[in-house]
Amino acid sequence: MKPAPSDKTHKSAGPIVDESTLQGFLGYQLKRAFNVMQADLTQALKPHGLRMLTYTALILIADNPGLSQSQLAAAMDVERPNLVVILDALEQRALILRERVPSDRRTYALKVTLKGRQLYEKATADVKTHEQALLAGIDAATRKTVVEAMLLIRHRAAKDSL
Repeated sequence: MKPAPSDKTHKSAGPIVDESTLQGFLGYQLKRAFNVMQADLTQALKPHGLRMLTYTALILIADNPGLSQSQLAAAMDVERPNLVVILDALEQRALILRERVPSDRRTYALKVTLKGRQLYEKATADVKTHEQALLAGIDAATRKTVVEAMLLIRHRAAKDSL
């Protein structure tokens, strides 16, 4: 017997969709919550001309000066050809520099520019403000538990892939 519907979706004027089976799956809840957070993040980054991936790359480069493209691709879990598009966009806006590594001419060290650092600061402040508003009403202990649970999932997946 199916559990009683606990959360109905009201996206159209049509019939209400029964999500009761899906409601019990953590993965479904994570995806739905991610969609909400991603939409909010998109709004926070829009005035800065950034998207989630370009913002992520900018943050990782600023926080890890000299990071190689391969290291960045691994950290972001993106394919290197896709990363090149992201880096091109940041470089065209003079937010980052790609400098050849003298000991390996095939490798580029990534560095943030002053303009990139300034955008990093402004965008990060806006992202924090948006996230605080979105998560208002969720106490610090619950937030910490959620973060720890997600880290466990990530580490489990990494361990299983070895």
